Amino acid sequence: MRKHTHTHRGAAIYFGLFSLLFFMLFGRFVYLQATGVADGQVLAVEAQKRYLKKQVLEAKRGTIFDRRGEVIAEDIPSYTVAAILDPDMPQHVSDPETTARKLAPLLNMDVADVERILKKNAKQVEFGPNGRGISQTVKKEIEALQLPGIIFLRDSKRFYPHGTFASYVVGYAQKNEETNEVEGKMGIEKQFDEQLKEKDGYVIYEGDQQGFKLPHADEKIVPPQNGKDIYLTIDKHIQAFLEDAMNAVEKQYAPKKMIAIVADPKTGAILAMSTRPSFNPNKRNIENYFNDAIAYPYEPGSTMKIFTLAAAVNEGVFQADETYLSGSYQVGSHRIRDHNKVGWGKITFLEGMQRSSNVAFAIIVREKLGEDRFLQYLHRFRFHEPTGIDLPGEKVGNILYRYPIEKVTTGFGQGTSVTPIQQIQAATAIANGGKMMKPYVVDRIVDPESGKTVVKHEPQVVDTPISKETAEKVLDILETVVTSEKGTGRPYQIEGYRVAGKTGTAQIPDPKGGYLTGHQNYIFSFLGMAPRENPRLVMYVAVQQPNISYTETGAAPVSMIFNSVMKNSLQYLNIQPTAEKKSEKKEKSVTLPSYVGQSVEQAVQSLKNEGISVTVIGKGKHVHAQFPRAGEHVVAPDRVLLQTDGNAIMPDLTGWSLRDVMKLAELLQLKPSFIGSGYVFRQNIAPGAVIKQNDYVIVELAKPSELSEKKENKESEQQETDGPID
Repeated sequence: MRKHTHTHRGAAIYFGLFSLLFFMLFGRFVYLQATGVADGQVLAVEAQKRYLKKQVLEAKRGTIFDRRGEVIAEDIPSYTVAAILDPDMPQHVSDPETTARKLAPLLNMDVADVERILKKNAKQVEFGPNGRGISQTVKKEIEALQLPGIIFLRDSKRFYPHGTFASYVVGYAQKNEETNEVEGKMGIEKQFDEQLKEKDGYVIYEGDQQGFKLPHADEKIVPPQNGKDIYLTIDKHIQAFLEDAMNAVEKQYAPKKMIAIVADPKTGAILAMSTRPSFNPNKRNIENYFNDAIAYPYEPGSTMKIFTLAAAVNEGVFQADETYLSGSYQVGSHRIRDHNKVGWGKITFLEGMQRSSNVAFAIIVREKLGEDRFLQYLHRFRFHEPTGIDLPGEKVGNILYRYPIEKVTTGFGQGTSVTPIQQIQAATAIANGGKMMKPYVVDRIVDPESGKTVVKHEPQVVDTPISKETAEKVLDILETVVTSEKGTGRPYQIEGYRVAGKTGTAQIPDPKGGYLTGHQNYIFSFLGMAPRENPRLVMYVAVQQPNISYTETGAAPVSMIFNSVMKNSLQYLNIQPTAEKKSEKKEKSVTLPSYVGQSVEQAVQSLKNEGISVTVIGKGKHVHAQFPRAGEHVVAPDRVLLQTDGNAIMPDLTGWSLRDVMKLAELLQLKPSFIGSGYVFRQNIAPGAVIKQNDYVIVELAKPSELSEKKENKESEQQETDGPID
């Protein structure tokens, strides 16, 4: 009985304990259910943290295009290299020494530095700037090494496909290490950072511990917002002409600075802009953080005489045939001298302009215009204020106008300082019938999702400082600066085109006082417009302190840039040479129909009947594409290109103009490059070879007088290469 009593007593005790535990747990459950709080933590929030997953939907920064839709800056996929060091992971770095030795060369790092990173007390490491922004090519090279523990994190980076190309216009953007956001730092990337900036989206869903979405789970999606696309006024081809020419001058003359701007005077659109030294935005090897084309005020020298002349003509005080005594001119205690120190005796004011006589313009400012009226024109040409171009960092020059000598020297570009972009803006008034156009580099901003234009730039007339009649007279006078035997602008003559312009030789202030002396210690420049009869381009070129010999003038490097870029740009824009324009009335203009789908034989015969030159690209039987396109006008014997179905075959380009080569590149979407000017005598792709989209076509050009000699040299080179022909 005693044993039975103890058994029941023990059972009762256990029952009581388990009942107490049950009621405690039940009470805790009821409390949690009612309050949703445990140990001060909201259970719903903790559950969300554990089961709600958030996945980032990456957005893309806006792309920057040229005026024809060629990509200048874009986001591309890239990778960050990382290493797993956690020994509990199946794949981890087990041999730091070997891994460092193999990986370091591909990351451009020292082996010791990589090894030090791989021996850190961490579960996962990265390799700093050298390990970020890795291209697909480098990624494949690293993967081929099959290094345990080396992984790749997907990322994106800003890429500039043309390298050193309008660098100070485009600028650059890079990732902020603290915020992990891409920020514009220079140029368009900085000025329009808010419009270009993207905003990542995300998706939130319920998932298991491995991150997989639970069945029938709700999800919340916030779509990414891509940045707006920006289309510049920069023309890729004209910019390429400029970059190539400046590279050639930099190599030959090694100047301290170079500045060049090409603009459309009818609208103010900047078609090309470049400076030296420059930089590659992919590498950010920057020496100068200022865009000298808009932020470098200096005494311009004689290019300023263009605007003094325009003021005098507009006021009716410039008499071309009136004479004066050149050589020197007294202003108070100061004596102004012509650049040759002695002058040319008694000459006309027209000859004074052609010879760039300082004395002529001192007389014009002081005796004919009057200093107060001249100052009014300086303001009408807006030399006292920035242009307002849509680029960051624009500076403004300083009109030095306190003393009589400063007022006079301003008339021929000394003392007063202006920027290159101010001169371009003022020059549009000369080339555009008196209407001065505001310069700009952004044509439009487009929403990439809808394709709608959200901002469109309209050309803006800033002022009308002179009349249309004055502009025509000034152009006539400026043309004689280039054509006259006495003109300083003779080196800027371009075969087939009439050029109007003015040279400049600007003195450089010496930090010790006064100005630098010496044959090359100047800023040599030229401000020109072409073609004279209806200027389509205005261009300013300045070269500072080039290494020229004593037998060379400052015009040598400047004309090397101006002549090449201006001629090739005019040809590229399909602007007929003056010689051809004279016979236009006798030639018939033809509006091209569409030949696409017609037989090649029928299309060729139709064009020949109109006197049009035709070149067939390919061996197919039907026309696949044509250039110029349907609806465009051609004048015999202009060339029309017909691409057939099937493979595109490279024609013999010998004797083709650069304009025709550009037609071929446009039709077949090739990447053109050129050496020299004139007509083709050599090409990199042999005639008859199959060509594909994005192939590079490189041509060498020569003037007509040199073609026969070039052809002979080419044939002799070919014979030497091919061996004797039996």
